[in-house]
Amino acid sequence: MLNKTALVLIGYQADYFSSYGILHQVVKESLEKGHVLENTKRVLDSVVESQALIISTPIVFSSDYSELHNPIGILRTISEVGAFKEGAPGADVIPEIQEYGSRIQEVPGKCSLNAFHETSLDVVLEAKGIEHIVLMGVVTSVCIDSTARAALDKGLDVTVLKDCTASRNLFEQDFYCDEIFPIFAMVKTADEFISSLTIS
Repeated sequence: MLNKTALVLIGYQADYFSSYGILHQVVKESLEKGHVLENTKRVLDSVVESQALIISTPIVFSSDYSELHNPIGILRTISEVGAFKEGAPGADVIPEIQEYGSRIQEVPGKCSLNAFHETSLDVVLEAKGIEHIVLMGVVTSVCIDSTARAALDKGLDVTVLKDCTASRNLFEQDFYCDEIFPIFAMVKTADEFISSLTIS
């Protein structure tokens, strides 16, 4: 039931999605081949008039990245290249998501891989009685995976939309969606998710 469902958008920001984005090249192939933005908008359009909760969880850091303590991996790269810096264009949520206005509730505070960590996402979901979350965004193997596992640990049913997520390359995208996520979550395409709405 959609009144118990939350769509959680992760990383729909200029540094990933815009041509000038600092990390755009990292996910460009997967974004384009998967038609991620177009599929995301179709999904959002299919639920915008429903009771489903829609949440955006942008990742934003202060100018000195003081939120990070001895970062490694992708978080270290983010700080080194200056991505997702507060006040910089790259940290902005992309216009295609902003156009939904207040229909999308923004949950700020994400400064790590897991959208639940040090944010109020858990509180927001509990207040609405959410039982099922649908994950979309980037990067599939990092923030989507981390958030999906955390959601499962919190007792939520998890769905990952395969063609509404993007990875660093096509192999990684297919591997996670075909081999990893099915172990603990449902994996659907945008069309499969939209079709399920009409028959539920």
